[in-house]
Amino acid sequence: MDYIKPLDVVTTMINAGATKGALSAKDLLIRGFLSGALLGYATSLAITGTLQTNVPLVGALIFPVGFVMIVILGLELATGSFALLPVAWREGKLSFAGMSGNLLWVLLGNLLGSVFYGGLLYISLTMMGQAPDATGVGAKIAAVATAKTLGYAKFGFAGMITVFVKAILCNWMVCFGVVMAMTSTSTLGKIVAAWLPIFIFFAQGFEHSIVNMFLIPTGMLFGAKVSLADWWLWNQIPVTLGNLVGGALFTGMAMHITHRQKRPVEQPIEAASVADAEPAV
Repeated sequence: MDYIKPLDVVTTMINAGATKGALSAKDLLIRGFLSGALLGYATSLAITGTLQTNVPLVGALIFPVGFVMIVILGLELATGSFALLPVAWREGKLSFAGMSGNLLWVLLGNLLGSVFYGGLLYISLTMMGQAPDATGVGAKIAAVATAKTLGYAKFGFAGMITVFVKAILCNWMVCFGVVMAMTSTSTLGKIVAAWLPIFIFFAQGFEHSIVNMFLIPTGMLFGAKVSLADWWLWNQIPVTLGNLVGGALFTGMAMHITHRQKRPVEQPIEAASVADAEPAV
């Protein structure tokens, strides 16, 4: 049995947050860059699958491949760190300044990787802008970029609240994907456990800040009539804040509050008493 119980998963979350907090800016940028590109790959793959089958659920089923690769390879995704770094900070293993600096470097790396992959995708689908995109992927990305910005803007305040709430709902699941991967010691177990929450968020069209770092600027390349102000005001900023709330409060802190008090972090797992044991769900 490779199942790890929630009590021990929270210990892993705390230690993982502390480890991430100790990484250099160079490592954060490189790992963040790779993560942004991988989510871009996964998103364009999901759109391709949806267009080829006319079944949106197919795209949701295959999208988690990018997230799984990020988890297995130990890369840096800001939305996942939104759950892990706050619990390390709450335990005193990471300063607030260290946590904030870490997140900013990772967000920058994610942005660079997402935009870089988007540019390469544009080149590959349009013969460097000299031929129309025959796959329809570019047109779909442009339509999605418009819906994710101007689609909210036309509703004003209601649109802003909606995009913020959809971002909370998204990262609640994304961070559970991070946590679920910690419930197994096997590669296959991690893949399956992480896959489930990511499928849930993508299938329902919730808002993920790193995915949008790929979709919106790439959509602009493919002709979406969206400005930089539209991108950041009506999507990127509120979505990033909503992702932070969903990950930090509803996943990281919630798990920490309900499980952390059972055993000090420093006590080895094998030394836990029988009374600490919890039934498998």
